[in-house]
Amino acid sequence: MFFMLNILGVIIVMGIVYLCSPRKKEVAWRAIATLLVLEILITWFMLKTTIGGWIINKIASFFTWLIDCANEGIAFVFPSALANDTVDFFFSALLPIIFIVTFFDILSYFGILPWIIDKVGWLISKASGLPKLESFYSIQMMFLGNTEALAVIRGQLANLKENRLLTFGIMSMSCISGSIVGAYLSLVPAEYVFCAIPLNCLNALLVVNMLNPVKISKEEDIIYQPAKEEKKDFFSTISNSMLIGMNMVIVIAAMLVGYVALTAAVNGLLGIFVHGLTIQKIFSYIFSPFAYLLGLPTKDALYVAQLMGTKLATNEFVAMMDLKKHLSSLAPHTVAVAATFLTSFANFSTIGMIYGAFSSLLSEEKSAIIGKNVWKLLISGIAVSLLSAMLVGLFVW
Repeated sequence: MFFMLNILGVIIVMGIVYLCSPRKKEVAWRAIATLLVLEILITWFMLKTTIGGWIINKIASFFTWLIDCANEGIAFVFPSALANDTVDFFFSALLPIIFIVTFFDILSYFGILPWIIDKVGWLISKASGLPKLESFYSIQMMFLGNTEALAVIRGQLANLKENRLLTFGIMSMSCISGSIVGAYLSLVPAEYVFCAIPLNCLNALLVVNMLNPVKISKEEDIIYQPAKEEKKDFFSTISNSMLIGMNMVIVIAAMLVGYVALTAAVNGLLGIFVHGLTIQKIFSYIFSPFAYLLGLPTKDALYVAQLMGTKLATNEFVAMMDLKKHLSSLAPHTVAVAATFLTSFANFSTIGMIYGAFSSLLSEEKSAIIGKNVWKLLISGIAVSLLSAMLVGLFVW
């Protein structure tokens, strides 16, 4: 029964996105079918095969090594921080971001990361029939994050029509950044984080193809390559990366403090009118129909719905910290769908980040396309996270 609900959930979510599309006749169903089959194969491979499990373990070990390297730097500056078994979230999950951002920027500096992004993006474009730039961007934002990926293709964004610009705004809701993976691994199981990463990438293409289908000519189907003179020297690059990493730590910490405090304040005000009423309870009922479609029993559905609402209203870290407390008491299927759903940047604050990036890179007239279509960004972010969670849920019971 729950398995069939899970399958039904995929159909319903795709149906809702299709109904929201303003140009239903232009939807490329061949591309959607290809992407869906590819996602099912990837999920099966990663969760149900020995080789897939081995790959996940190796990738997880690689990020564990990165975090261990980061901890060497943290221990040097804060010698008492890592000296005991009880390490707080700031030191164990946030500060390692400084080194991980730097490491990924070094890979970019020597052309290793751009090469990987380019080749994988080309393969996705060939498999799906979707434009090269969109396929390239879906991979790029997975490694770099939305604002950084937008900055890389800024030269081409300036020449795109508004409708195609909206495509990149919609896709940006479903990103993840390689620099933040280490923080996720400290909170939820690695296998679901690494499943969510490629699934979010492909589902972003799938959803945007329904929500905002775009037809382009071969002449328009090109990828911007940054000029060599844009490249700084090595030590300037890594020094700037460290400062960017520290800025990310401060921003995430500020958001966590602010949103947790704001949630507590809202809950306090709600409690004045209705005893025991919280924003988490409100969201649990709003999102509960979708949580049931993840193939969950009533008790788990209400809890996962609460996590879904918390992520949307605050961010994934707040929800992941709550999930971490309950991992041992939840069924494997519940853990799988919840962890997968939470692994992305899809929330209200991300819309502000995307609008800010567009405003800084493009004219006010062109960046206004984001403000006019906030509802499409929200639908995309939620739909991508739901589809990724539902696909993973099909293979974990």
